[in-house]
Amino acid sequence: MVSINNKVNLNKASGFTLIELVIVVVILGFLAATAIPKFLDLTAQAKQANIEGMAGGFATGVSLARAQWEAEARPNDGGDPKKNFVSYDGTTVYLSVEDVDNNVRPGYIIGTTAVSAVADVNCSEVWNAILQQPPTTSTTDLDVDSAVDYFVSKDDSDLCHYYLKASLARSSGDTTKYEDPSDSTTVGNSFTYEPSNSSVIVYVNN
Repeated sequence: MVSINNKVNLNKASGFTLIELVIVVVILGFLAATAIPKFLDLTAQAKQANIEGMAGGFATGVSLARAQWEAEARPNDGGDPKKNFVSYDGTTVYLSVEDVDNNVRPGYIIGTTAVSAVADVNCSEVWNAILQQPPTTSTTDLDVDSAVDYFVSKDDSDLCHYYLKASLARSSGDTTKYEDPSDSTTVGNSFTYEPSNSSVIVYVNN
């Protein structure tokens, strides 16, 4: 038989007191304040690792295509102007032709279309030819919800820009789109490719 006093004690022991709830909330607040910045930092690190990894693979592909061209005794079509080319991983790629006056070195990929001048470089073609199973790219699509991973552009100096789209800022006028980087190296995470000398440079801004 349970006494009245015991019943009272059982009722008092059930549930949380206000003090206990306050303590739990404070602890959760501390955890959130510590974990959220760490999570954001990991996101930034992932974006940086992504662009650095892609740039490294891209630069390696450019070097391998040139090495194969050299190994095959620098094949070209014999035309005027001549077009350097090589079969790289089953795809015919066209390479830069030496132009001493404009500091253009020969043998660096400029696309899969039959061209010879670096001014005609097709940055999207280079991306798709150099990389195995390349991430999707677009020269126009900046939609936040699209499946495109990289935004590609070419500036007035024939430099290819490859932007990790998710690292770009949201447009202030339309939050369903990312801001157009306009060939800038100070926004988002990107790398550039210079077909005249094979230079690949990474830019990390967030």
